Amino acid sequence: MTQLDTGTEDLLADVDDGVAVLTMNRPGRRNAMSEAMMSAMDRVLRQVETEDAVGCVVLTGAGGAFCAGGDVKAMAERSAAERAQTLDAAVQRQRLRQRATSGRLWQMPKPTIAAIGGPAAGAGLSLALACDLRYADEGAVLTTAFARVGFSGDYGGTWLLTRLVGSAKAKELYYFSERVSAADAERLGIVNAVFPAAEFEHEVRQRARRLAHGPRLAYRYMKENLNRAVTGELGECMDLEVTHHLRTGLTDDHREAARAFVERREPRFTGR
Repeated sequence: MTQLDTGTEDLLADVDDGVAVLTMNRPGRRNAMSEAMMSAMDRVLRQVETEDAVGCVVLTGAGGAFCAGGDVKAMAERSAAERAQTLDAAVQRQRLRQRATSGRLWQMPKPTIAAIGGPAAGAGLSLALACDLRYADEGAVLTTAFARVGFSGDYGGTWLLTRLVGSAKAKELYYFSERVSAADAERLGIVNAVFPAAEFEHEVRQRARRLAHGPRLAYRYMKENLNRAVTGELGECMDLEVTHHLRTGLTDDHREAARAFVERREPRFTGR
C-alpha cells in the first residue's frame, strides 16, 4: 500500500492493488466538508486520474459516516471578511471547486465508487451521486438535506439525482429532504447494492479490485459512451460507440480476452 500526501488530515488517501481510496476524515463532524478537505480532494483526484498505477477510485468516509455535506456550524461561524466576499467571486470559486471534485468523479476516464458506510447528506450525497457506482452499508441513511438549512443544492446533485430516479422523485427528495434508508435507496436505484456492516468493506474492495484489474481502456471508452447517453441523442451516441468499439478492438486487452475465450480461461488484462 502506498500512502498519498494530501497535505491535510481532513482527507486521507492511499493506493493498493490498483485501487485509490480517498477517505474524508472529519469523524467528529460526520466528515462535513472543510476548505482543506476539498482542496486536497481536488489535488488528489487530479493526481490519480492520470496515474497508471490506479485503475479504480473509491471515495468513502471515516468513523461510520460518509459525508454530512457542508459544515453548517462552520458557516455560522464565518468571519466578517469571509461574509464580505463578493457574490461573483464566491460563485466562481464554488463553480471551480465543484467541477474539480464531483465533476471530476463523473468525468474521469476510470471507474469511481462511493462506499457509503453511514450518513450521506447534502453535498456529501452529491459527491456520492457523482461516482459511477454506489454501495451502501445496511445502516446508511441518505438525504438531500438542503431544504432543512435553506439551501437549493450544489455539487451537481440535482442533475445527477434526476437522471437516477426521474424528475418527480428527485423534486420530492429535494423539497422534503426526508431521510432515505439504504434499502429504499437501493429500491429507487440510488445505490447499486447494500451489504451488512461486517461484509461492507470487503465487498466494496472486491469490486474495486476487479475493476482495477479489468480492461482499463475498454472501461474508459465505455464510461464516455454511458455518460454521453445521458445527454446525447441516439445517432450521436451510436456514432461514438462505433468509434470506441473499433478502437478497443485494436488493444492488447481485446486480443488477450479473445485468446482466453478460445482457451476457456480467465483473461489477464494489462490496460493496453
